[in-house]
Amino acid sequence: MDIILIPGLWLDASSWDDVIPTLERAGHRVHPLTLPGLGAPASESAEIGIADWVDDATRALDSLPGEAVVVGHSGGGNVAWGVADARPERVRRVIFVDTVPPPSSNGISEFELVDGVVPFPGWDFFPDEDVSDLDEETRSRTAPLTHSVPARVPTDEIVLTDSARYRIPVTLLMGGLDQETFEGMIDQWGPYADEYHAIDDAEVVKVGSGHWPQFSVPEKLGELINAAIAR
Repeated sequence: MDIILIPGLWLDASSWDDVIPTLERAGHRVHPLTLPGLGAPASESAEIGIADWVDDATRALDSLPGEAVVVGHSGGGNVAWGVADARPERVRRVIFVDTVPPPSSNGISEFELVDGVVPFPGWDFFPDEDVSDLDEETRSRTAPLTHSVPARVPTDEIVLTDSARYRIPVTLLMGGLDQETFEGMIDQWGPYADEYHAIDDAEVVKVGSGHWPQFSVPEKLGELINAAIAR
């Protein structure tokens, strides 16, 4: 199976490096992406928005010969769901890594702009539940791998138009939430709950990690992705 791996904000294709061997041992063909404008100054990236990221990932899918599984981590989940909306007939499964399917007209989040781009705010910016499993060595090794994000990408509203996306099987690999806990939480999230419950076949699997399992438990994340594909 072809697998498209979409990183979250600030990360490029290399963020999947430690996950890929587990996927390839299972016989999968893996396509990690680096999305447009990553690390570019505002003079080059100011016009790049979330639609451009979705278009780029959709082109990656179009370059493949058949169906593919699309995996999105964190903010990359918005991109993955945009691809599913654009090509529902080509997506075998969508796998969200510690994020949820976004409803149309919603963005990722807001972060501070510096010189017209969104720089990585540092590991200390995030709550302990997200980063407690990243030891100092991992933080020191991975922080230099981050890049600024085009200013519009986190705040642009994603546009979703094809209800066929709800027919695609979905797996949510959630860092610290099992299905029962997750569903109790998402039911408080308004349109996010509506989007989730509209999906015909959605499962939630607890990873037992923080927000970046590709860094803290990459082999386990790979095994969970393999298991989701095998369902």
